[in-house]
Amino acid sequence: MHLTSDPDGNFTCEVRSLGGRLLRLTGTLDAVEPLATGDERMIANKALVHNAWAYVKHEAEFQVATEEDQRKSHRKQADEHAEVAEGIANLVDDLTDQFTKAWCSGCFDRTEHQRVEGKRSGVRAHLCASCGTATLRCAAPKCDHMATRGLGSFRIPRYCAEHRHDIPSFERASATVPGPDSYADLLRYDKPNLSRATKLAAAGVLAAGIAVPGGIAAAPALGGAIGAMMGYSGAVATNAGLALLGGGAVATGGLGMAGGTYVIAAAGAALGGALGASITNAYVKDDKSFEIEKFREGVGTPVILTRGFLNESSADWRAAMAFVDRCYPDAPVYKLYWGSKELTALAAPAVTGTGAKYAVKNAVRIAARASKAAAGKLNPVAPVMIAADLAKNPWHTAKVRADRTGVALAGILARTEIPSYHLVGHSLGARVMITAAETLATQQGSPRIDTIHVLGAAIGRKGDWRKLNDAVSNKVHNYYSSNDQVLGYAYKFAQGGSVAAGHAGFRTSYPNIVDHDVSDIVNGHSEYFSKVHPA
Repeated sequence: MHLTSDPDGNFTCEVRSLGGRLLRLTGTLDAVEPLATGDERMIANKALVHNAWAYVKHEAEFQVATEEDQRKSHRKQADEHAEVAEGIANLVDDLTDQFTKAWCSGCFDRTEHQRVEGKRSGVRAHLCASCGTATLRCAAPKCDHMATRGLGSFRIPRYCAEHRHDIPSFERASATVPGPDSYADLLRYDKPNLSRATKLAAAGVLAAGIAVPGGIAAAPALGGAIGAMMGYSGAVATNAGLALLGGGAVATGGLGMAGGTYVIAAAGAALGGALGASITNAYVKDDKSFEIEKFREGVGTPVILTRGFLNESSADWRAAMAFVDRCYPDAPVYKLYWGSKELTALAAPAVTGTGAKYAVKNAVRIAARASKAAAGKLNPVAPVMIAADLAKNPWHTAKVRADRTGVALAGILARTEIPSYHLVGHSLGARVMITAAETLATQQGSPRIDTIHVLGAAIGRKGDWRKLNDAVSNKVHNYYSSNDQVLGYAYKFAQGGSVAAGHAGFRTSYPNIVDHDVSDIVNGHSEYFSKVHPA
């Protein structure tokens, strides 16, 4: 690969295959999709184009980085993307006229796979016509699906996404269930997990650098979208998004700690398909406390209810249910349980004390670890550096879990047969509901959200709330209190000065988002459900 740049900030990357085919990519660093010219076969391969452009971005950042950790990170990712791009380019040389139609474990589409004979590359494989990933037939007996393939000549048994338990089923990826309490049916595996027996062997091969993951076709494009959702723009947006993705495969699980949240929110069209199913499945498996319980039957639009910081681990749902009864006395109600481990870790120092002041003091102490870790790291790769520092911080991990839970809930609701829902959430549970609603808003044909009630919402009030406004048929009711010390001090400290919507309101002009100041009746973070009368 050959990379050049000009004084105007334009970069040109050339990739030439062993057979002489040329791909030329041109653009500025803030371009998510570069201008591609050259050989038609090379241009048509998404994995080749996106990996080559990701190489450009990381190589450029490596050249200007000053901190050693940044340089190492960009060097590693640039080399990995270059290796994948060059490997795929050489496979393009050896394409034949033979095609196989099958499910692809790289993009989860049923598509054509063009055979590669390996005359120049020495590799026999297929290339997926949809995502460009190198594939081969699943090693499971009598399985007709295609697995992702490494680019080296040495191969271990490769299994398709079904036999790896990356997804429950290709065929049932768009199946629906009557209601959210039946979500387990969506996650039922059709095939046994055959990849376990080869995990140790695979680890050894990967450590030796023989095999290279090929399913990272969408990473740069999604990186830009993810970064924009995080509030960045231009090259910073793409770099920040790629940092959260970790340069990993969207379809093969390389999402990083928080990457999956933004990927699905940015690519909501996947919710009803296999990609959405795979990420929903991964989230639910990762949170052993995740459960949707049908609390009662009823008539009308169902209510999904969840809680958050300082009450999620409590068995006492009386105040929460009383609030729902004041809103929707006859409606069916579903309880959402989530994040028990993260929320318990966050609440533990507070609940062992004696009173609100002690709780706030300890919450601030927890939050301080987050802000201290983030201090001074305001650069395009700050997200990945901060994530490393904050991975063990209770507030940070609980917030990430809330985002992930919201995405998982959206993925489940998108595949139910119920046309509309009401969402009710408190604290970080409010964050869950907002994330779920915004994610559903990106998916055409998903169930509509009628009304949202969020109380003491642990989410920053500043942001582009257009998607939230558009996500509801009726209103988003935000109940906030300036007396909420957990949000006023702990949240603000943890988020580098960000003001929570549950402490000061969204203060947006969007007509469907309505703030309700309940400061005169709510004096603490745990009082909303018991004292607020819904609008």
